[in-house]
Amino acid sequence: MPTIETLRAIAAAFNAHDIEAILGFFAEDSTMQMPRGPNRFGTRYVGKAEIRAGLAARFAGLPDVHYGQDEHFVSGTTGMSKWVLTGTMASTGQKLEVMGCDFYSFNAAGKVTLKDSYWKIVD
Repeated sequence: MPTIETLRAIAAAFNAHDIEAILGFFAEDSTMQMPRGPNRFGTRYVGKAEIRAGLAARFAGLPDVHYGQDEHFVSGTTGMSKWVLTGTMASTGQKLEVMGCDFYSFNAAGKVTLKDSYWKIVD
């Protein structure tokens, strides 16, 4: 079962930009849905290879991305992390500061099967 410590460790791996550490929390056939993209669910990556590529693109596009002011909640096989994302877009130099959250589903082995991200749209 996931714990708040599990979610804190995932957040720490994201803040370290350590893709392999992040993937260590994920099941082989897991899904990660990013908040931006061409579909109503944003952009979807399925399986560790696609997630690895998606994370590499995220860290290249926001090289100083950081998830701070985090709070974590767990109920059964579901976890949620709230955070404030800060970073600078590599393509434009635009500074970002947005509130958001990740919803996690975990399997019986304690591995992430779904990470679904949401954040506020700042105009």
